[in-house]
Amino acid sequence: MGSTVKEDQCRIDLSETAQYRRKIPGIVEKLVLSCEDQECFDHVSPEPIPSRESIVDLITKAMHILYPGYFLRTRVDDVNLGYYFGQEVTSFFEALAEQITLSIRHECLRYDQPCTHCTDRGHETAIAFLEEMPKLRRILAKDVVAAHEGDPAAKGYDEVIFSYPGVFAVTVYRIAHKLYHLDVPLIPRIMTEYAHSRTGIDIHPAAHIGERFFIDHGTGVVIGETSVIGDRVRVYQGVTLGALSLPRDAMEDLRTVKRHPTIEDDVIIYSGATILGGDTVIGARSVIGGNVWITESVPPDTRVFLKKPELVYRDASN
Repeated sequence: MGSTVKEDQCRIDLSETAQYRRKIPGIVEKLVLSCEDQECFDHVSPEPIPSRESIVDLITKAMHILYPGYFLRTRVDDVNLGYYFGQEVTSFFEALAEQITLSIRHECLRYDQPCTHCTDRGHETAIAFLEEMPKLRRILAKDVVAAHEGDPAAKGYDEVIFSYPGVFAVTVYRIAHKLYHLDVPLIPRIMTEYAHSRTGIDIHPAAHIGERFFIDHGTGVVIGETSVIGDRVRVYQGVTLGALSLPRDAMEDLRTVKRHPTIEDDVIIYSGATILGGDTVIGARSVIGGNVWITESVPPDTRVFLKKPELVYRDASN
């Protein structure tokens, strides 16, 4: 008797499930129609689009070249170094050329631009980037040294390369910055936003950042598109180099205008500081204290701090 009741309940459950599933075609039809709605966004089109997953994989491949021997399971030594670089560079070139070609073709077809021979451009741009990689390795080495010198907790360069989120975010930024200045669409921003999602550090690929740059801890750092940062600058968590609030009707006119601050050489900016505006210049060797709000320029060799707040101590038993 009990088993019959159970079987009857199973039939009822299956019948109810089938009723819900019959609603799916109607929902699918509405979703298809929504792609004809100009207010919705989609990429339903014959032209391919760059793959975010492939671009993230490009970062991994680039890290293998920029930091050989660190981010892989196999051993690299003087016996197989040439073979290692040959394999890694060839693989990276093919993947990078493909994604650059897709990004150029996407822009061309989607926005009715004149033909620029996207396949040739993709391969030419990929080679141009590869030619910059030895120089990029030297710049990143200086960033690693700056991180080690700027943090007493760092036990060695290996620890910095393996574990510091600031070094990872700056590495991705420097890759993206090179591609940005090679006029590669889409890919640079996808790269830096991936680093942002992993580290909490948001660096626009168009920002200009000098050598020996160090972001300590890093979470919550924002460096806007037109920021200019000199050499040997140190930034702590929660720092914002941003733009002043702008009216909506002025957005288009200001897209190509400098909106973010300039930080000169040897400046230290402590946690929580907010520095805004394209005309704002923080002079060389200045120290910006934590949690300050700055919208005007600061002369060189200046220390900017908030007044010490008044602390109130009370007996916890009262």
